[in-house]
Amino acid sequence: MTQLIAVIADTHLPSLVRTPDALGPGLSDLLSRVDLILHAGDVIAPSVLAWCRTFAPIRVARGNNDLFDDPDLAQHHVFELHGWRFGLTHEVRPESRPVAELLNDGLGGTQVDVLIAGDTHVQRLEFRDGVVVLNPGSPTLPHHKELRLGTAALIHVTPDRLQFEIVVLGQTPERPNPGTTSALTVTRRDGRTQAI
Repeated sequence: MTQLIAVIADTHLPSLVRTPDALGPGLSDLLSRVDLILHAGDVIAPSVLAWCRTFAPIRVARGNNDLFDDPDLAQHHVFELHGWRFGLTHEVRPESRPVAELLNDGLGGTQVDVLIAGDTHVQRLEFRDGVVVLNPGSPTLPHHKELRLGTAALIHVTPDRLQFEIVVLGQTPERPNPGTTSALTVTRRDGRTQAI
């Protein structure tokens, strides 16, 4: 059985925009297909979480700008799905550091197969030292540019395979989307994890 996860981060919606739908249907179209939503922090407005819950259950890492409480909000989350361990946090900058340092700073050293973080607003998808490092970018403020459609990520999860995809959510008129797509597949066989 395949489970589909959507990953978003850094929604940072201003007070005049309550949900990402105001920018176009790209994100809601993506979320309408998933079983679980992971938000890597800097939600800013609790209304965004309420909007996300209309699509699927959500887990949220507390970002440095998340000054509210919510039952699904924590400094980080570690959980298992189909035998794969996922870690969700907000910030592990700079992401180019050794994976052991990222895990130590983001998850207190907990070992995972997939480390998800946000904060930079720039998408990243790579397999290093046996761990997938994923930053979905921002669906609303990509690359720290003004409000516009950006990027998110999808993860297809099965017991022996993870398929990752960075998704460009569309274009905002007169505000080009700086995001780029990418994909990665990771398999597990005989106790070894490898990218294919």
